[in-house]
Amino acid sequence: MRRRVFVRGLAATGAALALPTPLARAATGSAARSVGAAGSWQEVTAPPGRPATHLVSVAATGPDRAWAVGEQGLNGATSGTPISLSWNGSAWTTNDVSHLAYKGALRGLAAAPGGEAHAVGTDGAGHDQLLTWDGTTWRETPFPGRGEAGTAVTDVALAPDGRFWVSGRHGGRAGLLHGRGAKWRWCTPLPDAAAPTPSGVHVTPGGEVWVFGDVIARWDGAWTVIPRLLGVRASVTGLLPVAHDDIWLTGFGYGVGGPPGKPPGVMLQRYDGTDWNYVAAPFGVGALTGIVGDAAGRPDRICGWDFWDDKRAHYLRWDGTTWVSERGPTTTTTVLPEAITAVPGGSGGYWSVGTTSSSPFPPAQLHIERYL
Repeated sequence: MRRRVFVRGLAATGAALALPTPLARAATGSAARSVGAAGSWQEVTAPPGRPATHLVSVAATGPDRAWAVGEQGLNGATSGTPISLSWNGSAWTTNDVSHLAYKGALRGLAAAPGGEAHAVGTDGAGHDQLLTWDGTTWRETPFPGRGEAGTAVTDVALAPDGRFWVSGRHGGRAGLLHGRGAKWRWCTPLPDAAAPTPSGVHVTPGGEVWVFGDVIARWDGAWTVIPRLLGVRASVTGLLPVAHDDIWLTGFGYGVGGPPGKPPGVMLQRYDGTDWNYVAAPFGVGALTGIVGDAAGRPDRICGWDFWDDKRAHYLRWDGTTWVSERGPTTTTTVLPEAITAVPGGSGGYWSVGTTSSSPFPPAQLHIERYL
């Protein structure tokens, strides 16, 4: 459900490795519980896309229904075109989105148990669009400000009441769009007119709505902005608010200077109601690209790319006290998971989607794994 991106052009950027230093607090607290690891991660066949291709978001409503979206044909700074897949319980198939004159990826994705699903993307004219699943493919949906300068939609999440929430920008101000079907409206924007556009949105099982990225804030009819612990050239990829004094954040950062071609360092932080604290992860070089909670909203799984052991995905599992390693199957290619989601109902489990390269060049192809 989260927007994800390639860890772009590592060898070409000259970016330096800068690992975060853990602060005093360890990963303990009110979310502690005992979590088992009864299953395993297995690769699932993905349809081919045009190199370079990657999946950046995934959503599931049950064991026999899921969607994944991304981009194909990306090459350096040259944008590709959208790609969309759907799961029918036995196989992933490619959906025809040739009617979308879009550049780049379909990004955020969320779906309701009844079958309503929404995604966001950018058309060839550079206007962000909200899309609705019609049972076969994605169609554009009208919303206030659509196609106007100063309007952007970046991610989408489902609330327990069936409404969808979309992070973005309207009238030149960062904020939230919400609705379902054909009825959508914008909330009051963030109080700071200079607030950056959030890149993601998260809704808790209790219905709290959060935006994250270069700004982190909670909407409950009014905005509460949480000061962010900024890293140098750091990117936020996921947010898991367990409580107002217990929030997890994932991402990666490059830091300042250093030799060219170095990979980023993983970023795992926890907010205690007053301060953000770095938390040591089982690996330090690479990226954490997504986080999901359990049905009660407590910490559950994180997906990531491990620079030193990148022929298998590196997941983190919360064991009730700390994050422990959980590995995907060994492959012959790089594995970069870019999004993770839980599978409700039945045997449960998770979907993880991404690509077979750490940079946006051919011959990168789609990579999908499932935990059962």
